[in-house]
Amino acid sequence: MAETRAVEPAPGHGQDWDDLVRIWEETDAPEGCKVEIIEEIVTVSPPPSKDHNTTAALLQRRLYTVIPEDWEIYQTLGLSLPGRGGIYIPDLVVVDRATASGPGNTVPASEARLVVETTSRANANHDRVSKVNGYAKAGVELFLLLDPWHSGRPTATLYGEPDGGTYRVLETVEYGRELTLPEPFGLVLDTGVLPAG
Repeated sequence: MAETRAVEPAPGHGQDWDDLVRIWEETDAPEGCKVEIIEEIVTVSPPPSKDHNTTAALLQRRLYTVIPEDWEIYQTLGLSLPGRGGIYIPDLVVVDRATASGPGNTVPASEARLVVETTSRANANHDRVSKVNGYAKAGVELFLLLDPWHSGRPTATLYGEPDGGTYRVLETVEYGRELTLPEPFGLVLDTGVLPAG
């Protein structure tokens, strides 16, 4: 069974951000694993399942039909949230190419136009709670949470309009129904094509 593990003990209050980033950069995880900082804890997650990867691929294919030429979609780009003690690596992030170019491993989360996270059985609570709060506080414009593990009923929830560190739920649908990403995307997503598990 896949699980998410902390690779360092939780840093004490006031952990220096640079030290935390150094630990993150130096973590030697097996190939394909995702290393993130979530609430000041460096975590390692196993490679995603085939269905998880298929979900990302299907959504990425649809997003490329609507994004501007100078935007890109990344699957392994780190988003820094120093005020939340985090570096998240979402399943998909849409950001303009200029922001994602150059040296370094991360971009400020506030630069993301859209972030997509798909829950796994092992990390669902991180995505449903910690990351929703983190992305809202960072000012990420749109956050799409695809949750095939939601109470036995897979759901897609679109969060937006971050204000004071809190999102407004723009739309929630069960898989099988359509969800609309607003402009600048203007994309109607048929969640019925997404794997439910």
